[in-house]
Amino acid sequence: MADLAIEHGKDDSSRLEISNKTIAERFIELYWQQSSPYKTSKANESGVLFQNNGVQASIVKSIDAFRQGNRFNSPSSAKGSKEYERLVATVAATVAKQPINYLQNVGGETLPFLYERNSSSITLKNGVSYCLRRFQPLIQQLARSRWADFIKRNTNNTPILGEKDDLNSFLFETSRQTLALVCRGLKEAYGNKCFYCNKASPKLDVDHFIPFSLYPRDLMHNFVLACPNCNRSKSDALAAKIYLDRWVNLLSKHSNEILNIGEKAGIQANQETSLAIAKWAYGACSRGEISTWIKPNQYEKLKGETCVHTFTFPR
Repeated sequence: MADLAIEHGKDDSSRLEISNKTIAERFIELYWQQSSPYKTSKANESGVLFQNNGVQASIVKSIDAFRQGNRFNSPSSAKGSKEYERLVATVAATVAKQPINYLQNVGGETLPFLYERNSSSITLKNGVSYCLRRFQPLIQQLARSRWADFIKRNTNNTPILGEKDDLNSFLFETSRQTLALVCRGLKEAYGNKCFYCNKASPKLDVDHFIPFSLYPRDLMHNFVLACPNCNRSKSDALAAKIYLDRWVNLLSKHSNEILNIGEKAGIQANQETSLAIAKWAYGACSRGEISTWIKPNQYEKLKGETCVHTFTFPR
């Protein structure tokens, strides 16, 4: 809900309606990687981590069955197919019966403090969307920490996890092999130049334009190429307005190319979503000035209203 509030909500006290279908599509994105094998095991031949204390979670089983029966390598590449629409409908029904139905249970009774619901959607109450947007990084950090902890404590997963200590990376991050495909695709599209300093470099890294620490989700339109010097220096900072303008211009001209790279690599790609996240990130400046990165050891102060005109959402 915090993610969807960023992508569809506003920084005011207005209500926000979210369809069960939209929630289901986000569930599929979240569980897509987790429905693939962590590693093979005698106790669980599929190697898929258990997300339930008893039998496997129904959503994971539905996604796993879909992936076994189709050759799509990401939800983005599957969209538009009849099989994917059936998967979304199945997951939406499960979401409506379980998390949506029970999330607001407090002390044994239903207390609708977050949202009202009907048969096909929920409506976040006044001010809820704003609070979810305001505290999304904290909410996501807490949710992911509890999520990973539950999987570790689930005794069904003990034979699968073994001694490996890369669970968080597996659950929530993109693999190095996939990032290598992204890097190759971006080089073919834009050449071997750093997005920031515009200099050719024999070694380029895939950088999150909106820092991963601020919004820890991999989206193809948020990836740019950066030389090691710029990448290390920028680190977790927001880029200066000159780069924001350059990035928005890049998306407007090359959205289809970026989408194709994402489909080949199996990375979610949605230009409008990436722009909404950037608008949220830079909009935080409206609560005061922040320092944005220009180049190594050089920053500039920025206010949110300076960036408002930059964002033009496609129709």
